[in-house]
Order: sequence, then structure tokens, then C-alpha cells
Amino acid sequence: MKTSLFLLSLVSIVSTACAEDKQPAKSDQVMTQPKIDLPESEWKKRLTDEQYRVTRTAGTERPNGAEYEKFNKQGDGIYYCVCCGLELFTSNEKFHSGCGWPSFYDQSKANNVKETADPDGHRVEVTCKRCDAHLGHVFDGEGFKTPTNRRFCINGVALNHVPAGGPAPKLLELGSAEVEKKKEEVAKEAGVEVKKP
Repeated sequence: MKTSLFLLSLVSIVSTACAEDKQPAKSDQVMTQPKIDLPESEWKKRLTDEQYRVTRTAGTERPNGAEYEKFNKQGDGIYYCVCCGLELFTSNEKFHSGCGWPSFYDQSKANNVKETADPDGHRVEVTCKRCDAHLGHVFDGEGFKTPTNRRFCINGVALNHVPAGGPAPKLLELGSAEVEKKKEEVAKEAGVEVKKP
């Protein structure tokens, strides 16, 4: 009887330890940066017309354009969101698919790309997890000989490439004029004096 209780306790302890050591699946990992939600007027100030059209209105750049040519010439490095500066892809996942748009077989280990099925059920949209910038679409099972058999078909204007060893772009902060104005209003209502730099 004591042996049975001991074995049962041991199995319970081992099971608990194994459960604690289990790493979350890639899709379960959570982005640690605060969400960015700027008004459209602010995005228009920060982005070129083409960047705004693609990333903020779910547009698509033309295939085999200047951005694609630029992408093909880029060497090792990291690809960041052009809107907020969050890491999205690396040159390790880059491959030539022949589709006319930048292609990656997976997102970077930072896991900052969100996948959402389009309402029509035919495609899966990919966006930046931090600022919801439209990046492109992901396709499964097309037969590419890559580790994932997936193709992230991405608009080049949505990406900011930084060569290997280069400094990462500064992350967009929540300090827009609208946010600062709201902070001042809240502080004033609370009777707190706001000192401007």
C-alpha cells in the first residue's frame, strides 16, 4: 500500500514538472509590446501614400515592382514593420517563390505576425500584431520545398529591412499628439499640474 502511494505521488510530481517545462506552441506566445492604435490622420503623416494604402487599407502593391527588386537584392538582416518598427521576418526565412512579391516560409522567432482568415474563406491575411498593419497573405501546401511548406506573400512597402548587425528601428511609441492631449485632460480633471518639456 505504501509503495502504491509512493508511486502515485512520484507520477504526480513528474507529471506536474513536465507540464511546467512544456514551452508554449508558437501560436500561443504573446507579444510583449503595447498595442498601437493611432488615428488615420496620424498614420497619413508618418507613412508614404503607398505605405498607407497597403498597410492601413489592406492594399496590394503591384507584383515585380521596385520594392520586389529591392527585396531580391537585400542580403542578411531583419525585416521590421514599416508602421511601428516591430520585428516580423528575417532573411533566414526568405526564399524565392517566383510570385512577384517578397516571400518567407515562416515569421521570425519574435512571433509578431498575426494570421486571420479572410471572410470569404479563401485566404489568410497576415498583419502586424502590434499595429494591425496589413502585410499580405499566407498560403499553405503549395509544394515549395521549405521547412514549413508555407508562403508568406508580403508587400515590400510594409517592410523595413535592416542589414545584419545594423541597429533595429526605434519602436513607435504611444506618445502621439492625441495621446498626449488625452493625458493632459485626465491630469487636469484630477487636479494635477502637467509640466511640458
